[in-house]
Amino acid sequence: MSDGPAVIGKAATVANFQEAPPRISEWKRFRRVFFGRGMVVVGSLILLCVFLTAIFAPWLAPYDPYKPGVGNPLEKPSKRHLLGTDNLGRDQLSRLIFGARTAILVGFVSVIIAAVIGITLGIAAGYSRGPANPLIMRLMDALMCFPNILLALVIAAILGGSIVNVIVALTVALIPTYARVACGLTLSVREYDYVLASRLMGFGNFYIMFRHVLPNVFPPIMVLVTLQLGAAILAEAGLSFLGIGIEPPGAAWGAMVSDGYQYMMSNPVLSLAPGLAIMLTGFAFNMVGDGLRDAVDPRLRGLL
Repeated sequence: MSDGPAVIGKAATVANFQEAPPRISEWKRFRRVFFGRGMVVVGSLILLCVFLTAIFAPWLAPYDPYKPGVGNPLEKPSKRHLLGTDNLGRDQLSRLIFGARTAILVGFVSVIIAAVIGITLGIAAGYSRGPANPLIMRLMDALMCFPNILLALVIAAILGGSIVNVIVALTVALIPTYARVACGLTLSVREYDYVLASRLMGFGNFYIMFRHVLPNVFPPIMVLVTLQLGAAILAEAGLSFLGIGIEPPGAAWGAMVSDGYQYMMSNPVLSLAPGLAIMLTGFAFNMVGDGLRDAVDPRLRGLL
């Protein structure tokens, strides 16, 4: 009779093991959550089209986008020129295709450089217990007093219009956002037990920051990078629209909108086509950023 409870306990333990749900890999969970929303899928398809257009622009463009006189000035859309021509007779579709390359190049380069610099400054400020924190963060606060587009506008106006100067202007304007987010996350991560244990074991600060702190602050930063890509492309379009972005005859969506808006009544496609491209690209990056946030946030994955 004494073996009865033990047998029951073993049977209950076996039953619990049998009823345990199968382990789901993180990659499968990520795919299920990320592609579980229709708008994220639509955004991903739009971005795929934009990337392919930017990569294969020389083969997709029917004409040289910088050569004037391939058609009559201000031609209406036709079989020869699907989106018509601008006031210099340049094919509008070819310039729209090459504008995708400009937007992706400026957006990715400026955001990646800003993220690297901002994350480095933010982690250094958040992990440091000395004067580095107030020094770095007060500088970031000073830069954040200006809206990103206004700060980029001032820097681009000082440096002059070119693709390199636009990238520099957008990079400087975006750095404070990454620094603030990275610093806030680092202030929390540095108090974790494994960070304290590494410090007690004698590991150096640089090792701890890049071995333990950086991997824990990277997922939220990755989501921010995705969202900032759309913002950077919109900012580049705004600078080009104002005439201090990409220099002529470079193909930029914002400059195309600026050149075509004066013909809105007679030939509206000159502004509507690049404006629609800007809108769809910004929308796609925002949708993908939202889906990425839901997929990497452990507090949301179980709810979606």
